[in-house]
Amino acid sequence: MRQDQQSFEEFIQQRRAAALAFVSGDGTAVSELSSAIDLATFFGPGGGHLTGGKQIKARYEHDARMFDDGSENALEILHASASEGIGYWVGFQRTHARMKGNPEPVPMSLRVTEIFRREPGGWKLIHRHADMLTDEQK
Repeated sequence: MRQDQQSFEEFIQQRRAAALAFVSGDGTAVSELSSAIDLATFFGPGGGHLTGGKQIKARYEHDARMFDDGSENALEILHASASEGIGYWVGFQRTHARMKGNPEPVPMSLRVTEIFRREPGGWKLIHRHADMLTDEQK
């Protein structure tokens, strides 16, 4: 059990780097960290959902092309854990995104839940749910 937690904590650093690459216009790293199996799911910030690893990987690569180099990104992890081949993190993704065709950075804050499974080749993203963070609830 401890081995899963340690390897997952190391993997999260790769996930942070992939998130930064994504908001800089390169979806390859997120796609490579994502599972190719059909049981994968994506609930994106614009609503709707996708199922199937191949479709989701293609979506990540497509969506990343909306961003331009020079964006800033941080994953603010509220809690994360891994055990018996399943890992997750929950928190916020805060970005100052440079969008293609827009000279000013666009601030974005997302609420995020990601679930990972240890597959051959390492931890793979099997579910992402992200939506826009709105005003704090009182």
